Amino acid sequence: MHSPHDPYVRVRGAREHNLKSVDVDVPRDVVAVFTGVSGSGKSSLAFGTIYAEAQRRYFESVAPYARRLIHQVGAPKVGEVTGLPPAVSLQQRRAAPTSRSSVGTVTNLSNSLRMLFSRAGSYPPDAERLDSDAFSPNTAAGACPECHGLGRVHRTREELLVPDPGLSIREGAIAAWPGAWQGKNLRDILDALGYDVDRPWRELPADQREWILFTDEQPVVTVHPVRDADRIQRPYQGTYMSARRYVMKTFSDSKSPALRAKAERFLTSAPCPVCGGSRLRPEALAVTFAGRTIAELAALPLTELAGLLTGASETARVLTEDLKSRIAPVVELGLGYLSLDRSTPTLSAGELQRLRLATQLRSGLFGVVYVLDEPSAGLHPADTEALLTVLARLKRAGNSVFVVEHHLDVVRGADWLVDVGPRAGEHGGRVLHSGPVADLAAVAESATARFLFRRAPAPERRARTARGWLKVGPVTRHNLRGVTAEFPLGAFTAVTGVSGSGKSTLIGAITEELPGVGRLVSVDQKPIGRTPRSNLATYTGLFDVVRKVFAATDEARKRRYGVGRFSFNVPEGRCETCQGEGFVSVELLFLPSTYAPCPDCGGARYNPETLQVTYRGRNIAQVLDLTVEGAAEFFADVPAADRSLRTLLDVGLGYLRLGQPATELSGGEAQRIKLAGELQRGRRGHTLYLLDEPTTGLHPADVEVLMRQLHGLVDAGHTVVVVEHDMSVVADADRVIDLGPGGGEAGGRIVAAGTPAEVARAAGSATAPYLARELTRTR
Repeated sequence: MHSPHDPYVRVRGAREHNLKSVDVDVPRDVVAVFTGVSGSGKSSLAFGTIYAEAQRRYFESVAPYARRLIHQVGAPKVGEVTGLPPAVSLQQRRAAPTSRSSVGTVTNLSNSLRMLFSRAGSYPPDAERLDSDAFSPNTAAGACPECHGLGRVHRTREELLVPDPGLSIREGAIAAWPGAWQGKNLRDILDALGYDVDRPWRELPADQREWILFTDEQPVVTVHPVRDADRIQRPYQGTYMSARRYVMKTFSDSKSPALRAKAERFLTSAPCPVCGGSRLRPEALAVTFAGRTIAELAALPLTELAGLLTGASETARVLTEDLKSRIAPVVELGLGYLSLDRSTPTLSAGELQRLRLATQLRSGLFGVVYVLDEPSAGLHPADTEALLTVLARLKRAGNSVFVVEHHLDVVRGADWLVDVGPRAGEHGGRVLHSGPVADLAAVAESATARFLFRRAPAPERRARTARGWLKVGPVTRHNLRGVTAEFPLGAFTAVTGVSGSGKSTLIGAITEELPGVGRLVSVDQKPIGRTPRSNLATYTGLFDVVRKVFAATDEARKRRYGVGRFSFNVPEGRCETCQGEGFVSVELLFLPSTYAPCPDCGGARYNPETLQVTYRGRNIAQVLDLTVEGAAEFFADVPAADRSLRTLLDVGLGYLRLGQPATELSGGEAQRIKLAGELQRGRRGHTLYLLDEPTTGLHPADVEVLMRQLHGLVDAGHTVVVVEHDMSVVADADRVIDLGPGGGEAGGRIVAAGTPAEVARAAGSATAPYLARELTRTR
């Protein structure tokens, strides 16, 4: 029996995902880094076992009613874990973004600023004091009544709703209307109301066109449908809805992203004319602090905001000091260029995680385990040093910090290292080393050791000669002011700079319209789907091939099962309890809802009859459970499947399961799946590939694999442009464009451009010293 003051977290028999009954001891009160190639099992150990067990113990302490719901979530597959304190997890999974979520709401800084305005703002003469809620665009008390606190209004016009006025209503002139029965219903109602639905739209009187498109009236009429010979249709009561009303209702209320996107095509968005985009009521905007409204202060970069906060009265002094102390850790983590009103969906996963980390620094918790998922993601090497300082501070406050990380500088700065491997998926799942960082050098099997301890010099690659130049700009957007850049065609370009220097804004200006681009493929880190129904196999088209293979089996033919039977989106084949998701959503009292395996199919997604059909001894659910690597062997003689699987292997995703839900994939994995989808298409003519931090979430060994693919594209005559912080990638580029020198207002210009060696010598570049260090290490 271990004492309650055991200085170690001791894990025994961990079997989560690919872990092979792992035993490991990790000391408390240290910064411990978990490393290993992508898919080796390090996240399964840190998050799937240690954090999941801490969370399970917390759930055990909540009310029995809630526990009855939570019970389905399931405990991690582990023998026992001892010496485990309470845990806080900071992962890179992003919740569905909403336009009301911002930097201020994530960090709670908005609350402090609203309190400052409520208690210490300068009010107009005779104005009554406002509660802090009145300064929030997310409350009824504060939101501008015209735009409901969104800052923008959506309007529509006749040209948008009726793009082809030569058509009649029966021919579909009103493009914004729904299709199928609902559209026919609206047309029949107009007919019953006496409008001519067979006359070209442009020939209808102006007042009729105006009423049909824009009326707020909803008359109810009796519709007598035209009788079809084969069925009798009875008269019914139909309610008319104008095209504008239909579009606005769909845009604001529909849960379907596709319907919302369609409705958005018929709308124009503009700043609200009443609040000017500030989202607040006039009463709140009449109050100032330091001569500015709350909307003006919320639009300032945090570094600038902190400089304006000085208190004249005692109340103002207390509130401004509190606000400045909350801003300090955000600035320290290299995010001082963000403003409070910056919306959450525009932040990268790394920025969002660091904001949460900054909030934790203020929480004053001690005696807990912080489990962090690659906090260095999206960080320039200069900002990584600040991150290490923050992690050390969390440790000094009496906490344990367990970090899943690939960044070698973070690994070197750790007190303890747990290396998992040796490879991914089935070939990983073992702890190769748990101890001081220096001792990993003796572990021959470790892929991490090869990179951590000064790897052998990389073979020198001759810089390619550009076969032309792509001129971008002048770009004036965000913090870029008339910036012009030149990218070599037929070469590999890395765009560098500290967070917020304008890198993504610059490459966002590259469009297919620019001379020299040809075909443009932009591969970002947005999820490939937002529900467990979307997965790697459905996204790449591999699932279509697999279903055809199953439908062609003798058993499927005998049962007359078509291709659709093997889709988990079709009622005939799927498990009806979970509707083919494999999971059921469990609503938890006072906690976010979570997914639990379906109690009927156990996560298989299909009904028992469908699972009776097998191909080479496996049913469709078992095939979806194969890793890409396993599936490549299984389908080696099926050319269409083999091509898809080979490209996934080529970008280092052999460890992922075919049916792995999109909700479980990191941003980096989603990006590489998209890249694999592109690679398998067969390329015609010149293509320009744009990638935003493609190495995020990748172990240096996986970065090598990915770089081979990207350089292969360039050798085949294409152009690759990457935004990148990994200096090993930058050192291997043909050209580097470095933005800066700082973030936000302090950035937004090109500091240096040239070969890696030229940029490494550039004065005033934040990237130069780190690039120079990488070049001396690898040359």
